[in-house]
Amino acid sequence: MKGEGGQFAGLMEARQRPAGNHSEASRRRGPKGKGLKEAFKLLSPIQEKSSSGKPSLTGWQQNEAIPRYASNIDIEWTHILQITVGLYENNPNLTVGLLNFNSKEVNQWHNLLPNAVISNIHLNKADKNLTWEELYPEWIDEEEETDVPVCHHLPNPKVSQASKFDLIAVKLPCNKDGNWRRDIARLHLQISAAKLAAYSAQGDEPVNVLLVTNCFPIPNLFACKHLVAREGNVWLYKPDLKVLLQKIQLPVGSCELPLPLKHTEIQSSNNSNREAYATILHSEDVYVCGAIVAAQSIRLTGSTRDLVILVDETIRSHYKNGLEAAGWKIRKIKRIRNPNAEKDAYNEWNYSKFRLWQLTEYDKIIFIDADLLVLRNIDFLFKMPEISATGNNVTLFNSGVMVIEPSNCTFKLLMDQINDIKSYNGGDQGYLNEIFTWWHRIPRSMNFLKHFWIGDEEERKASKNHLFGADPPVLYVLHYLGFKPWMCFRDYDCNWNVDVMQEFASDIAHERWWRVHDSMEKKLQKFCLLSTERKANLEWDRMQAEKMNYSDAHWKMKRSLVTDKCISASQSLNVMGIIP
Repeated sequence: MKGEGGQFAGLMEARQRPAGNHSEASRRRGPKGKGLKEAFKLLSPIQEKSSSGKPSLTGWQQNEAIPRYASNIDIEWTHILQITVGLYENNPNLTVGLLNFNSKEVNQWHNLLPNAVISNIHLNKADKNLTWEELYPEWIDEEEETDVPVCHHLPNPKVSQASKFDLIAVKLPCNKDGNWRRDIARLHLQISAAKLAAYSAQGDEPVNVLLVTNCFPIPNLFACKHLVAREGNVWLYKPDLKVLLQKIQLPVGSCELPLPLKHTEIQSSNNSNREAYATILHSEDVYVCGAIVAAQSIRLTGSTRDLVILVDETIRSHYKNGLEAAGWKIRKIKRIRNPNAEKDAYNEWNYSKFRLWQLTEYDKIIFIDADLLVLRNIDFLFKMPEISATGNNVTLFNSGVMVIEPSNCTFKLLMDQINDIKSYNGGDQGYLNEIFTWWHRIPRSMNFLKHFWIGDEEERKASKNHLFGADPPVLYVLHYLGFKPWMCFRDYDCNWNVDVMQEFASDIAHERWWRVHDSMEKKLQKFCLLSTERKANLEWDRMQAEKMNYSDAHWKMKRSLVTDKCISASQSLNVMGIIP
C-alpha cells in the first residue's frame, strides 16, 4: 500500500495537475434536506441550478458537443435513489465521484443526496483518431526484435492525491446502432471508474461503482458476481478492490503483453486447489485420444492442478473410463445448441463450451482444446485474469487456450445473449469475442498454431519446424490444426496427402505428438488406435496424392491396413475391397 494519496499520483496528468483539492464549486455538500423521504419530492424536472447555486463544473460541461462520449440515456432517478438509499442511510456524508454527467444531472445528484460530498471529476477524452484496432492490433512484436510494443494512452481522471470516494457513478454511451461493445469512449469511462474505485481503497472499507447504461458493462472488469443491485439501466457493483487494482494495472488492450509475462521467472498461484485445467468433448468421441494425450502432456510438465473434462451423453462409457484413467475428472453436461447453426453442422453444439463457467468449485480455469500439447508448465497463467488468450486475427482472441473465471451469473449472461449476438465465425469463439471484447494478450508461444501460411518462405518454415521440435521445448503449447496426429499413421503427417490441408503439415510436430503418446501406459494408447474405416480413408488420400504426384512425395510411403507393413498398391486396394 502506498502512502496517503500515493495511489492517485498515477492518475494525475503530469503537466496539468491541479493545485490542491477540488474547488469548492465542484466538490461541495448539497443543501441539508429532511431525509430520504423528501428525496423523491426532489425528483422533479431538473432545474438549471440547485438550491445552493449553479455548480462550476470541471468535467464535460456540454456532453452534446462530444458525440463519442455523449450518452442520451434517460436516467430514472427513482432507480438511482432506490439503489443508493442503503449507502446514504448508513453514511449521510457519502463521498461521490461523478463521471460523464452533464450539469443538469450533477444538480440532480445534489438534490438526491443533499448531505453527500459530490465531485464532478474531469476526464480528458481519448484521441479522436484512436481506433479499436490500435488498442487491439492483430500482431505485436512480442519478442521486441525490432520494436517495443506500446499501447496508446487513455487519459486518467484528474483528482487530487488525497481524494477518496465511497461511490463512483458513471454514465456510459451505448450506441446500439454501432459497435458499442468496441467503443473506445465506453471502455475509457469504465476503466476510469475502476481506477477511481481501486485507488479509493482504505482498509476493508468498500467502494461502490454505479453505472448508468442500457448495455451490459464489461463483464470481466465489473464482474456480475459483484453486482449488488440493479434497477432498470442502473447497475450497482461492490467490486473486490484488490482484484480491481490488479486489472487496471494491465495494458488497456492487446497492444502490449502484461508485464508479468515478460519475466522468465514467474511464480504460480498459491490457490492451487481452486484452479484447474479443463476441456470439453461433445457430440462425438473422435477427440478422446487427443484429450488423453493432452492430459499426459500437462502431467509431464510437472503440473498437479486438477484436470476437468466436460462430456455429454454421446460419449460412451468405454471412453469415459479411458479419460478417467488418464487423470481427467468427468463432469457430465447437457449440450447447448447454437441457435444459428444448421442441423447436424459441425458447430451445432459448440456453445456447450459455455458450461465451463458453471465449474464454480474453481476460481480460475485454463481452458485447453483437446488437440494440443502442453510442452512447458503454464501454471503461472492462473494468475492472469479473465479473459487472457493469444491473438487470433484482427482484434480477436483465440479461444483454444484461455483463462476464465467460473461464475453462474456469467453463464447466465452468455445464455441471455445467445439469440441476440451473432458469432463472426458461427462458433463459440466468435460469440465469446463479442461478450469479452476487453481481453488480455498472452504470448503466442502459449498457443502456437501448427500452420504454415501460403506465403511463408522456406526459412520461415524451417524456423517454425525448429520450434516444433526444439528440445528442451521453446514453445509452451503446440496447437494441432488440420488432420490430428491420432487420425494419421505415425510415420508422417497425413495432411501432406490432401492439397488443401498441406498448410497444416509438419512431420516434426507430428513426431513430437507421438513421442508424448508413447510415454503413456499401453492401456491408454489403445484409445488412439485407428479404425479400419479411417485407415481406408488414409489409403484413399494417399492414392489421390500419388495421382497428383505431389512433390513432397509422402505418398510413396504405403502402409498395410491390417499388418501395418509395406505392401504394394494392388494389395492395398484389395484390402479396401476396391478390387477382388
